[in-house]
Amino acid sequence: MGLFDIFKSKTKKEEAKKYRIGMEKTRKGAFHHLAKLFSHAQINADLFDELEEIFVMADIGVETVISFVDELKADVRMKNIQDAKELQPLIVDKMFDIYLKGEILRNNLEMNPNGLSVYLFVGVNGVGKTTTIAKIAHKLIQEKKKVLIAAGDTFRAGATEQLTVWGNRLGVDVIKGRENTDPSSVIFDAIQTAKAQKVDVLLCDTAGRLQTKVNLMKELEKIKRVIAREVENGPQETLLVIDATTGQNGLNQAKALAQATDVSGIVLTKLDGTAKGGIVLAIREKYNIPIKFVGLGERLEDLEYFDIEKYVYGLFAEIIDEE
Repeated sequence: MGLFDIFKSKTKKEEAKKYRIGMEKTRKGAFHHLAKLFSHAQINADLFDELEEIFVMADIGVETVISFVDELKADVRMKNIQDAKELQPLIVDKMFDIYLKGEILRNNLEMNPNGLSVYLFVGVNGVGKTTTIAKIAHKLIQEKKKVLIAAGDTFRAGATEQLTVWGNRLGVDVIKGRENTDPSSVIFDAIQTAKAQKVDVLLCDTAGRLQTKVNLMKELEKIKRVIAREVENGPQETLLVIDATTGQNGLNQAKALAQATDVSGIVLTKLDGTAKGGIVLAIREKYNIPIKFVGLGERLEDLEYFDIEKYVYGLFAEIIDEE
């Protein structure tokens, strides 16, 4: 059963409502021409060229788009398709396959069954890292977890202040040090406090920029060594935060962090604020790392566990609903 059939039910559509609303800019932007293309185009080279152009404009990534279209052309089901509109369910299913790559992906957060879980957040400045930490703290609190936050970005005073404001709002303690304090010492103190208070999850902010990239990488490696020494199998998650509105440029900025910090998952912020929502597929192709969360709005509740079915529906909602 393909996604076209899955989303026939009102229940499924209701479950995916946030994605439908949150990805409206992409549908009205890069994907706006799809319905018209399927209504009038014949199945020929021009059609596939136009598909490539639309998907590249959606920021799916050139290499991914070329591979996708080549696979589409080679699909055995193409032999029985005469009308361009019949391509729609095939394209939707192919999008699903691109992300999964034949794997079973877990979008839930790993937990330490024997005590404290530590989640480390990395990302360049300006991607919404501190706000993301607050939103995940809120989500974990809703899941009845006891949470503590470590303000590990000691090189940017604004980051500590922002986390402190969020901590007060959420009723969560924030462990912090003086400005320019060794970040790993702040994380160490936070771990000891978390253990003493029997905290379930410690969320650790980190710097997004130091004087040089080498310094930043060394600092992150030091933090990870401290966590690994103090917490069994820690950190349980290292989450790379990427701003969806920065597109391919954001991917390039995050590349060094992804390579240096053994990232286990990605948080894609501001997906609702871009017309290039195809960036999800580009991330998966570029890093081969699962996306754990996507930001679909400004509120605390608008950070969603990533769901590939709901995401693809968000891209093609109008087309699917017409069937």
